[in-house]
Amino acid sequence: MPVRFARLRIAGFKSFAEPATVEIRPGLTGIVGPNGCGKSNVVEALRWAMGESSAKSLRGGEMDDVIFAGTTSRPSRNIAEVVLLLDETAGAAPPPFHQQAELEISRRIERGEGSTYRVNGREVRARDVQTLFADLASGAHSSAMVSQGRVGAIVNARPESRRMILEEAAGITGLHARRHEAEVKLRGAEANLSRAEDLRAQLEAQLAALKRQARQASRYRNISGAIRAADAELFAIQRARVEAARAAARLAWADAQRAVAEATGAAASAAETAAREAETLPPLRNAEADARTALERHRVAREQIAAEEGRARAALAAASERLAQLRHDLAHAEQLSRDAGAAEVRLATEDAALAEADTGHEARLLAADAAAAEAADRVREAEADANRATEAAAEANAQTQAASQALTEAENRARRLADQALRTGEERARVAAVAIDAARLDAAAAAQSAAEAVLAETRTALAVAEAARAQAVQALAAARERQSAEEGARAKLAAETQALAEVLGVKDGERWPPMVDALGVPPGLEAALGAALGEELTSAADRGAARHWRELPGFDPAPPLPGGAAPLASTVEGPPALHRALSQIGLVETDAEGDAGQGTLAPGQTLVSRAGGVWRWDGYTVRAGAPTAAAIRLQQRNRWAGLRTLLAAAEIEAASAREARAEAEALERAATAAEGNARTARRDAEQRLERSRTAYAQLRAQAATVAARLSGLDEQTARIEGEAREAETALARARDTRAALPDVAALRAEVDRTRTALATSRNAETAARAGRETTTREHEARSRRRRAIDAERGDWRKRADDAAGRVADLTGRRDAAMLEAARLETAPAAIAARKAEASETLAAAEGAHRRRAALLADAVGKAERAQRADREAQAAAAAARESAVRAEGRAGQADAAWGVVAERILERLGASPDLPVLQTEPGPETEEKARRKLDRLAKERDEMGPVNLRAELEAGEVETQIDAIAREREELASAIAKLRGSIGHLNREGRERLATVFQDVDRHFQLLFARMFGGGRAHLALVGSDDPLEAGLEIYAQPPGKKLATLSLLSGGEQALTALSLIFALFRCNPAPVCVLDEVDAPLDDANVERFCNLLEDMVAETDTRFLVVTHHHLTMARMDRLYGVTMQERGISRLLSVDLQVAAALVEQPRMAAE
Repeated sequence: MPVRFARLRIAGFKSFAEPATVEIRPGLTGIVGPNGCGKSNVVEALRWAMGESSAKSLRGGEMDDVIFAGTTSRPSRNIAEVVLLLDETAGAAPPPFHQQAELEISRRIERGEGSTYRVNGREVRARDVQTLFADLASGAHSSAMVSQGRVGAIVNARPESRRMILEEAAGITGLHARRHEAEVKLRGAEANLSRAEDLRAQLEAQLAALKRQARQASRYRNISGAIRAADAELFAIQRARVEAARAAARLAWADAQRAVAEATGAAASAAETAAREAETLPPLRNAEADARTALERHRVAREQIAAEEGRARAALAAASERLAQLRHDLAHAEQLSRDAGAAEVRLATEDAALAEADTGHEARLLAADAAAAEAADRVREAEADANRATEAAAEANAQTQAASQALTEAENRARRLADQALRTGEERARVAAVAIDAARLDAAAAAQSAAEAVLAETRTALAVAEAARAQAVQALAAARERQSAEEGARAKLAAETQALAEVLGVKDGERWPPMVDALGVPPGLEAALGAALGEELTSAADRGAARHWRELPGFDPAPPLPGGAAPLASTVEGPPALHRALSQIGLVETDAEGDAGQGTLAPGQTLVSRAGGVWRWDGYTVRAGAPTAAAIRLQQRNRWAGLRTLLAAAEIEAASAREARAEAEALERAATAAEGNARTARRDAEQRLERSRTAYAQLRAQAATVAARLSGLDEQTARIEGEAREAETALARARDTRAALPDVAALRAEVDRTRTALATSRNAETAARAGRETTTREHEARSRRRRAIDAERGDWRKRADDAAGRVADLTGRRDAAMLEAARLETAPAAIAARKAEASETLAAAEGAHRRRAALLADAVGKAERAQRADREAQAAAAAARESAVRAEGRAGQADAAWGVVAERILERLGASPDLPVLQTEPGPETEEKARRKLDRLAKERDEMGPVNLRAELEAGEVETQIDAIAREREELASAIAKLRGSIGHLNREGRERLATVFQDVDRHFQLLFARMFGGGRAHLALVGSDDPLEAGLEIYAQPPGKKLATLSLLSGGEQALTALSLIFALFRCNPAPVCVLDEVDAPLDDANVERFCNLLEDMVAETDTRFLVVTHHHLTMARMDRLYGVTMQERGISRLLSVDLQVAAALVEQPRMAAE
């Protein structure tokens, strides 16, 4: 049984603050309510529960926006949850729910935490839920979710975009994704192949260059050898030259040291003489300083008296200037007082004149108001006359223009209809000339049938080739798997064998192999033997080794072992040197036997157990379970021997697997070639069939278009003739109306007269208003001037008071200045007497200073001559020392030059300069000749340019890379072939499924269109390309009584009905458990809504789909089986109310039936 959508429960989702439940029952369930109350939130809740991941598709900015955001009276919620209940899901759901008859799918979101999906309480992924609904032909974006926008999208979409709905119905949307993925991989592989080719070419070029570089490197090494020999020759010459220079420098250094000693003695004698002369200078300097100090003191005193005299004269001049300024200020203050009195008199006179001019102002103002009111009345009367005349002229003019326009339109319409009639006749003749005859249609149908037969044959051949290739691929895969398994086993055994060999140290031809390698130990006895002998087994059997086993004869007789203990010599095979030791080691089965027999052991005897226990004759005991290195080595030795046998067998199996793979690859290549040929033949047949189908469809469409066009042209001709008769009647009526209109020129003259009178009245009114404003303005100006006069009079009175106070102040200050000037006139005479006395004292001090300065100058001259002699002696000594230093430096330089030569010899030649090979004296060749030879060789080497000395190694590395790229290229070529085969298979499968679905959808669309429109015909066509995967889907429709046209040429209602017919046709091909129709009846009128509802009822009767219909239309509501009303009684809070219309109708019928 099909899956049923049973119930939708909403809590905290958008406007549903409180839990609400929608029962999804059989038939039609309507969801109604005013705009903005939350109807679309119900549909979005269903889409959200089915896995919608785009917040934008849910009218939100982010997914948290689906949680109830709160209102002014209710807080927001942190959680939203939608639960969808499905019935009869056994066998339809994926594991682990495939056995459950009922599924409860919930999606819960917590603010800031994201969504959680659960199926029957078990948390699952979003992808699992989306896949579950996709398998049920449902989902957030499936064709079962039909909105008004989806209908509009189908109407407005291009044909290529409409093909997507066919692909969805055919279920090949996933094929597109897989093909795109394969194409991306193919492009990547081809790009990698191209890069590999480019890289191989680059590496080959690089290899050729490296080989050239290798030859150049060999020549470089030869020249370097010659340069080394030339270096040795040049260094021998330089060494001899440097040694001669060093000997000469040492001799000059000794002479310079003797000259330094002589110059140093002369400098010491001159220094003593200069010191004696310098001792006489300090007393003379002190006396001269005292005289100079007294002289300066008297000079400063005289200068101070002169400065005091200048200050006295300056103070007298300043007092005279202040007295003159005070006299000037006093005269100015007295003049200001006189000006204030004059201004007071002038302002009083002006105020009296203004008061007299303002008399009678009120009477003048009243007269100006009366004149302005009378002028305004005359203007209003003139305006009324002008308006009446203008309205009459405008009305007459409008009537005239309307009549003229009507006459012109009638004439134009008559001419246009005549032109249309002519063009329609010509168009009908052209259309009739291109009509398609039946013979061409029959020929195109026959060609299509023949192409279909050829395609069937090629498909059969391709199926056989694909089966053969599939068998070859399986055989190759099995061979590869076998080879991989055998190679893996061989590699594993080889690795383990090699590892054990390295651990054991197994080497061919080892000089002293350890004794343990010569033993044959049965499995299980490794621990026993290792515990008994331990590290002694690592000793050699050869007496040449430092630690070895010496062969001794056996005991005669041999001391017996305790009862039950078998000697190891009977089970372990080994060299004779170990026989004596093995014969005295007994093997016991249990620890109890070892403990019991330890006390009876003879000296040198030992008991061991298989688990590694040891009981020695002297009481030494080792419990089982303590592994020893010797035991581990014995176990590893046994394992190594076994692995060598297994490895030989694995080598044989791996070789056999490689041969089987080679045979399988040859068979697979042959099968692939055959399949390619068959696929090419089938592709050619498909292309021929597509071309024939397209040609036949185009002929059919052209024939239908021609017939529809001829019918439309006949209807258009009849319409044009009727409209022409109406146009002639309208033309006569317009001419009569225009003749009965009044004279517009007389009315316009009356308008001009009234406008002139209005202008005159307005000028008079303007003059009257100007007179009144002048009177008012003059009165206001006089008032402002009187107020200003009052302010100025107060200001002048204040100035007069200030001037009187200023005169009294300046008079007192003038008297004080006169007294100060009289006092200062007596000061210069007293200062002049003091100045003469100071000048005499200064002259006496200058004479004493000159005498002492002369004595000091004579002593200084003698001291300077002694110091000059001392400096000359010191300079001579310094020159001698410098000469000695230079001589020492030259000697050091010579030593350094010798060191440099020795260092360069060591650096360049790698030899000591004291070696005999470098002690060669220079021959007849000069140093310059040797240097030129070296320079020539160095230049020859430098002209070679950069040399890659690793060229040979790099050439080997590049050859290895070229081999790796060749192998990679082969792998890429194989991958490209596989990807191309996969893309071809996906294209073939897509074309087949799309062609099948197209036929089914076209058939259902034709039936539903006729049912929706009550007649007419329509069909679908693939246009734009011969390949169905690239072609567009065009919709041709012919409603009853109209011509055949594409969808875009129909009216709005016809487009909506046609799109709905296509949607339901798709739905019939791939029905879903539930279908949601969100206001799809909005663009339909009442008649079309009736047809839409009839179709819905038919769909309910024919399918098991349950319909949820969101609508505003009363006719749609009336046809529902039940209604859910979405209300918003509380602002921002949606609630659901339900009513079952069938139950309600039954309740209404019961009383009437009871009354009957």
